[in-house]
Amino acid sequence: MNLYGDLGNIITLVRRCEWRGIEAEVVNVKAGDKVDFATADILFMGGGQDSGQKTIADDLVSRGPAIKKEIEEGLPALLVCGGFQLFGHYFQTSEGDKIPGIGVFDAYTVGGEKRLIGNVVVDIAHLASEWQNQFGQASGGATHTTLVGFENHSGQTILQGGTKPFGYVIRGFGNKGDGGYEGAVYKNAFGTYLHGSLLPKNPWFADHLIMCALNRRYGHVDSLIQLDDSIEISAHDAAIERSKTAKTLSI
Repeated sequence: MNLYGDLGNIITLVRRCEWRGIEAEVVNVKAGDKVDFATADILFMGGGQDSGQKTIADDLVSRGPAIKKEIEEGLPALLVCGGFQLFGHYFQTSEGDKIPGIGVFDAYTVGGEKRLIGNVVVDIAHLASEWQNQFGQASGGATHTTLVGFENHSGQTILQGGTKPFGYVIRGFGNKGDGGYEGAVYKNAFGTYLHGSLLPKNPWFADHLIMCALNRRYGHVDSLIQLDDSIEISAHDAAIERSKTAKTLSI
């Protein structure tokens, strides 16, 4: 469950920690591994094909209670595409197979007839203001209220109850292919269809995950050492410009 360049998200988190003198260790979890999620500071799960989701579903469900316990206590998590789907209640494939999830998000996914492919720009102003109140300037939310990425999914994810969208689509298809909302948020867990990878071109969101992790582990942390993000911001802005002219496909 780490296809579509999602390794770039891990690299971004590690590098942005290391550049600030924060030690970071990556622990890969395979089916059957013994893991104490209480020792984790950030949880990441990437995308995969339907076959990959079926392969890991039973193992993930067995870990569900332990994962949900830590998320309830503030563990930050980033779940991309297939990972996002399996953190809902279930994913029903286009063939009718129902793959169980662990229900972190009050959401479910059904396989659509069309595949949604293309550049995405998402408005996260509603969250950015919350992050500002939570962490101040360290969140980056004052000046950066968009995320950019690339979506490639046929599953359509419907949110229910208290699970709110991660963002609202400016360009692209979003969860249901209708250009409405994108992703999901519950506490510090974020589900999204944004590949690309997501974090290299959206460094303020990477820093938000790091701040959540530090505050959970050590108590209140005032701020992060500021980094020169001029290259990352240029990449972000270029992705927005490209989204205005690049074709999107629904096939």
